[in-house]
Amino acid sequence: MAEKALDVLSIGDVVTDAFIKLLDDQAKVEKTDDELRLSMVYGAKVPFDHAEVVPAVGNCGNAAAAFAKLGLRSGLVSNIGADNWGREILGALHTAKVDTRFVHINPGKKSNYHYVLWYKEDRTILIKHEEYNYHWPHFRVIDIPKWVYFSSISKNAMEYHDEIAAWLEGNPPIKLAFQPGTFQIDAGTNRLKKIYQRAEVLAVNRDEAAEIAKTDRDNIHKLLDELHNLGPKVVVISDGHAGAYASDGTTHWKMPIYPDPKPPYERTGAGDAFTSTFVAALARGADIETALLWAPINAMSVVQKVGAQAGLLDERGIDHYLRQAPSHYHPERMTH
Repeated sequence: MAEKALDVLSIGDVVTDAFIKLLDDQAKVEKTDDELRLSMVYGAKVPFDHAEVVPAVGNCGNAAAAFAKLGLRSGLVSNIGADNWGREILGALHTAKVDTRFVHINPGKKSNYHYVLWYKEDRTILIKHEEYNYHWPHFRVIDIPKWVYFSSISKNAMEYHDEIAAWLEGNPPIKLAFQPGTFQIDAGTNRLKKIYQRAEVLAVNRDEAAEIAKTDRDNIHKLLDELHNLGPKVVVISDGHAGAYASDGTTHWKMPIYPDPKPPYERTGAGDAFTSTFVAALARGADIETALLWAPINAMSVVQKVGAQAGLLDERGIDHYLRQAPSHYHPERMTH
């Protein structure tokens, strides 16, 4: 690969997902007081429909593939084990045209491998993050990207966040998009203060927004404002079927979902597709309103296929759906 500066460098853990398609009559969803639970017969042999293995996924793997698909020079900083799963992950990244020179192979370690219980159109993921020795790689001037997309990483990598924050401090032109994962949210905004302050874009779902901002999830304006107070210039909050919200600190927008051409097939990766497409549009010079038009289209497309990447669209694909969009499909400025 020719050595040109990357447009977007994604940072985070990468994983292989093994999807196990459960039969509709062999499991059920039960409602408890505060959540839904997937249940199957305990201690039995439970028939399943089929399995599909999808390598090189996880938030940052999905984002890196989306950036490449949308015509950006996309690279990845991640860790894999020196095993067959790791080799498959590298192969899949190469196929997706993602630059892998900063993917570190860890001798004697396993690559991340998760099991996805796929029931009807939704999924329950059994996760285990392998413990890697996280070290920020050395970058030459030619390697410095225009954007960094930082997402889900192991809870064992807290000091790694400090290395990244220090590197970003030393490279002020880089724009940071932060899509915090579970462990990063649990770490709290004080621990990751420098990351939040440095973010050009902070992207979360509505429940995550309420947890990070420590405020009521019902007041979207307050959620957006409280997240801005942490430092990011642009805040994006996705809200499932209700669509998404965005703010530049002055204007708040509401964006509907793009209507599904047919019922969703499998929902893994919809959030990653939304967020990475939003960031890709900004990285290509678009404004927030254009980015809001692009993002739901890729989210809609991804849930029509298995896994988080098979349904990713290129620019022509996004354009195709934009031309077919219903009249209500546009960002609406909200008064607050």
